[in-house]
Amino acid sequence: MVVSLVLGCASANTGKVTDGGKVLDELVTKNSFEIVAEWAQPRVTSAMASIANAGLLALGNSINNINLIGNSNYLKVFKDSVSGYLPYFGERQMGGSYGGGTTAIQFEGAPKEYRVKKGKKHSYTIQFNIADKNSPTENYTISIQLFKNLAASIDVTSSHRFFIRYRGKVSAIEGE
Repeated sequence: MVVSLVLGCASANTGKVTDGGKVLDELVTKNSFEIVAEWAQPRVTSAMASIANAGLLALGNSINNINLIGNSNYLKVFKDSVSGYLPYFGERQMGGSYGGGTTAIQFEGAPKEYRVKKGKKHSYTIQFNIADKNSPTENYTISIQLFKNLAASIDVTSSHRFFIRYRGKVSAIEGE
């Protein structure tokens, strides 16, 4: 009975097994990948606590962990340019623009000081600086962690806003 159970489980796994480390190495080597965030983790402040206490967060969210599934977001690296649209939750340290502009973190173009560092166990750290797409006075320092299991973490430090982290998955850019 044990032998048939073991053989039955072994034969049930007929799907293609991929090595995440090799996939990740290829994405970083080609310098062509996309990250879609599943969670936003803003800095906890008294203003964020006030929002939570008022019951304004959706069910299942907390002030330091907001579900982004179903919300449009991305960070793309393609050759020598990067682009990103990441919804922002948190506080501004400096005033924003007038006229109902977007509150998302948006950037597009050639990054400054782009660095890639390979870590242990097929992980990578990528860092760069870039200006906001809609407000050239706001600048971002982006730090991306990529892991063998294709999980990703994006840390955004802004000149105008409090720190925020995004967690999601890295993949090849569709159509590539």
